Amino acid sequence: MIQSRFRSRSEHTLDDKGRLNFPSRFREVLRQYESETLMITAWGRQHLRAYPLAAWDILENKLLTEGKGQQGMTSFVRYVIGGVTECLLDKQGRILLPQNLRMDVGLKRDVVLTGMLDWIEIWDKEAWVRENDATGETFNDFGESLARLGIL
Repeated sequence: MIQSRFRSRSEHTLDDKGRLNFPSRFREVLRQYESETLMITAWGRQHLRAYPLAAWDILENKLLTEGKGQQGMTSFVRYVIGGVTECLLDKQGRILLPQNLRMDVGLKRDVVLTGMLDWIEIWDKEAWVRENDATGETFNDFGESLARLGIL
């Protein structure tokens, strides 16, 4: 059973080959999945999503069972599943972000990794700042949903 989740965020610089130093706290969570494989895909045009292989399998199974017949799912599967790349951590704890994925979401040299509990988002730093600022400005909009969850 998975105990830890992907939490917090950190800033990184991609090297000239597009390699990313994967934070040790994220590597520890990944080890609980008993795999050093990440499935990485573009999530729209804003950022990449990186899933441990076991979490990716859950996503695919939901698409196979619950996604059939839902409008737009064929296009979603084509874009997300068709664009996924299996990435392995190297001995130095880095992952190579393929050039096509970096280009799909406009990743430059400076990136932000954000833990999203079951997956990790990888953002270009400038895009992250814009998104984070916008979320901060509308933060009070979460109140009703958080209250329904019993968090507020």
